[in-house]
Amino acid sequence: MASSSTPSSVAKLDGATPVVLSLFRIVFGLLFTIHGTAILFRWPDLVSMPPVESWSLGWWAGAIEFLTGIAILFGAGTRIAAFIASGTMAFAYFTQHQPEGLLPIENNGELAALFCWGFLLLVFTGGGSLSIDAVLKKS
Repeated sequence: MASSSTPSSVAKLDGATPVVLSLFRIVFGLLFTIHGTAILFRWPDLVSMPPVESWSLGWWAGAIEFLTGIAILFGAGTRIAAFIASGTMAFAYFTQHQPEGLLPIENNGELAALFCWGFLLLVFTGGGSLSIDAVLKKS
């Protein structure tokens, strides 16, 4: 059976990788930032997310999500920010979700798991071509 991917189509996909990686980073950073704003500033105001007390563990989680989310969104210190964000989500998964059930679908930990693994990917790939990191690397 012949493959549907010709060498030229694979080369086109490979050529788009840096831009698509940047788009992945931007979307993940934006979503993580908004998650942090929901915790810290109650925006958007989610009924399912109770208010947190200042300096509590939940407050620190929101601060980390907000700050690392902004850094990842703009691609500034992407690898370090993604490492911190990934670790934060691993901690959240194992302390808040895992005790409720074995699988992420059972314990409502899918979002934490997806963020954790998505950010771990960025630790190894960097921020892509459309990032502050890329601009600083060129200069």
